[in-house]
Amino acid sequence: MELDRRSLIAGAAALGAAPLVAQAKATKPSPAFPQGFLWGSATAAHQVEGNNVNADAWLMENVKPTTFVEPSGDAANSFELWQTDLDLVKSLGLNTYRFSLEWARIEPEPGLFSIAMLDHYKAMIEGCRARGLHPIVTFNHFTTPRWFAGRGGWHNPEAPALFARYCDRAARHLAEGIGHATTLNEPNLAGLLAELLPGDLLAQDKAMLKACARAMGVERFSAGSALHIDDPKSFRAHQLEGHKQGRAAIKAVRGDLPVGVSLAMMDDQAVGRNSLRDAMRERYYGEWLRAARGDDFIGVQNYERKVWNDKGVVPAPADARRNKMGAEVWPGSLAGAVRYAHEATGIPVIVTEHGVGSDDDSIRAWLIPNALRELKLAMDQGVPVHGYCHWSLIDNFEWVFGYGIHFGLCTLDRTTFKRTPKPSAMVLKRIAEANALV
Repeated sequence: MELDRRSLIAGAAALGAAPLVAQAKATKPSPAFPQGFLWGSATAAHQVEGNNVNADAWLMENVKPTTFVEPSGDAANSFELWQTDLDLVKSLGLNTYRFSLEWARIEPEPGLFSIAMLDHYKAMIEGCRARGLHPIVTFNHFTTPRWFAGRGGWHNPEAPALFARYCDRAARHLAEGIGHATTLNEPNLAGLLAELLPGDLLAQDKAMLKACARAMGVERFSAGSALHIDDPKSFRAHQLEGHKQGRAAIKAVRGDLPVGVSLAMMDDQAVGRNSLRDAMRERYYGEWLRAARGDDFIGVQNYERKVWNDKGVVPAPADARRNKMGAEVWPGSLAGAVRYAHEATGIPVIVTEHGVGSDDDSIRAWLIPNALRELKLAMDQGVPVHGYCHWSLIDNFEWVFGYGIHFGLCTLDRTTFKRTPKPSAMVLKRIAEANALV
């Protein structure tokens, strides 16, 4: 995407003008997590693989003008070093790895499917299994093939069928070894981020997309991660239908494979009379939460909370811990988002992303156990949560911000590609290995 959704939403938390509600008094949770709980870390193909030259984002990164501060380039070289990444996950005491397939590699031209690339991802899935890791596989994490974007992307009425065709082909090659599958990553914010951003950013994004269209010689270039969306209504409708058809295609190959969708969800809280919270919940998540009721589980991706009064977002306390974008880091937000996701859908939850973008790893080390304590309390109170995946395994390419925002449990040397665990990784490791709050 043009701007990192995690960071953009976080920046919006500074809006508003009223005191925050206090965090509810915590009840002590039981320490032990259920047997078989999924403890993992997450990555996404374009953000770690490197040299993803057929993707829509690669063109956007390298065209002029661009909103990207730097191109993805080699990223973490994970296309070559995937075994290193799997060994790293295992060494951190985790039993799950969430990663994504790169549609642009698998189908570089319309209808041309690469057996070599499918075999690459099959080797990753088998590599997970050989290490005792449960593979959670995202079929599309924002980036789409350049040809797909050049056909209008998700604006194209044929987009759902094209996505379902890809899901069918990938599933026939890969579904046997997958543990859980998600169709799309955070589709619920398509067409809505612009209202959180200054106008010049949206204008820059629009100019970049026009430059991409010129470079391809097409009328419309619509990227899977674009901020500017010409017709949000049709874009969203086609993504909803794409999820439905993609899910059906995957389930047709392997009916017992759990399939869902991952949504970006704030912990939206109400304060005062006539709070806007419920209206904003409907705006940000409503249609997708209803669509997810037909899924086997829902992936929740949470980084922040928003407190809504009758005018807008209430600012965080002056003494709050902050991420690199200046937004509040609040441990209770994960449990709040998970509770609402289950309440709205009635299906089990997997936390497919949770973390913090910060150069100060002590914030991450503080956040992990405190957020998990609140999450376990929600579980004790009946919310069926089956797993937790921390974003991200390594510091990686964060879209328009390049390599400047760090979410990783491990640092990345971009010259040698060496991964080095941070102290926060050891915090998560102790909890995961004990399968309990420690």
